[in-house]
Amino acid sequence: MIKSFINIFYVPELRKKLAFTCSLLLVYRLGGHVPVPGIERTALEVMMASFEGTILGLYDMFAGGFFSQASIFALGIMPYISASIIIQLLGSVVPYFQRLQKEGEEGRKKIIQLTRYGTVLIATLQAVGVAVFLANQEIVGAGRVVPNADILFYFVTIVTLVTGTVFVMWLGEKISDHGLGNGISLIIMVGILASAPHVFNIQLSYLMEGSLNPITQLIPSILLMVAITIFVVLVTTAVRKIPVQYAKRVVGRKVYGGQSTHLPLKILTAGVMPIIFAQALMFLPNTIGQLFQGSIGSWVLTVFSPDHWFYALVLSIFIIIFTYFYTAIAFNPVDVADNMKKQGGFIPGVRPGKPTADYIDNILTKVTLPAAIFLAFIACIPTFLVMFAGMDFSLASFYGGTSLLIIVGVALDTLQQIESHLITRHYDGFLKSGKIQGRSRKRY
Repeated sequence: MIKSFINIFYVPELRKKLAFTCSLLLVYRLGGHVPVPGIERTALEVMMASFEGTILGLYDMFAGGFFSQASIFALGIMPYISASIIIQLLGSVVPYFQRLQKEGEEGRKKIIQLTRYGTVLIATLQAVGVAVFLANQEIVGAGRVVPNADILFYFVTIVTLVTGTVFVMWLGEKISDHGLGNGISLIIMVGILASAPHVFNIQLSYLMEGSLNPITQLIPSILLMVAITIFVVLVTTAVRKIPVQYAKRVVGRKVYGGQSTHLPLKILTAGVMPIIFAQALMFLPNTIGQLFQGSIGSWVLTVFSPDHWFYALVLSIFIIIFTYFYTAIAFNPVDVADNMKKQGGFIPGVRPGKPTADYIDNILTKVTLPAAIFLAFIACIPTFLVMFAGMDFSLASFYGGTSLLIIVGVALDTLQQIESHLITRHYDGFLKSGKIQGRSRKRY
């Protein structure tokens, strides 16, 4: 492993990509400490401490801890994810978006542009909600969170939050285009990892107070985290191999094809995107519940609390739906079957063309179901720990659930991208296998 990390710095292109990615992530973390003006920090800290373990605390984790600081990046990247969900859903039902998806690179650029417009619109609506929410908060003993909630405060706060979201979106796109890995996913992962010192500090204080038993609570939590990590790696890297044969072709004096190979279908083609999409939607009911006063609003806030069984049920359904939805977007069996037919390949016992596409789609549907159920179960573990083990939600969400799934999934995707660069440059990567052993090592 150490040797593989050293090999990264032998490849100039990979070295530049890594430095570029780290630089932009550093800009994101530093910029997030710039606060929105006009807010009383003491009252804000007291208010946010009361929201730990709620849906706002979970949103704060996805925003890298900047929501609780009321920083310029308080909304994080979630408006962009919400806009992406809406655009992709429209692509399934609206003919205009379906045409854009089939227009290749030009259509993709148009979809990206529409996603950006949607991000600005959603961020504006959320910024208005955040400004009104902060202006109406008054803490006993600490005063109002916003001492002077005038029109200037609303204008500055809304413009600042929307601009911050657009800047974070730009950082994510630049990382995806010129850096390593998916920029949006990396930003979320870095934000979750930033909460690790806070979680460890809470655990240390609980240990010092004697309220946390190291034998019955701490060690099982660590073992659970290790077990989840192992299973996530296994499911993420698992493939279903479909045997494929290629007919012999004679081109001039050379004979091509005639060999047997396989088509690898990933068990979890969608990666961590279903979890991110599902979690983004789970923030909406809480926002809607805050708009209603009385029994309706309190009921919505109660049942969609992260420690309620109904929240876990709805989250599981969303994850399963988005796993299939994103798999359909990421993998097209018709294109695979057509390319296989053009190259003279066929699956033994299956006719080329549409029967091959149906056969691949049938297998993909079957292998995706257990992976989707696995993701849903892991994402609901924090709720189970709170309900049955009495664990604090901030600790439970870190040791098992959505946060750990995102960290492991994004890390694996990034490592696989680094792996591909190392292999093309004749270096051993992180995921060693027989096909990359014993080759010559070329130094640059």
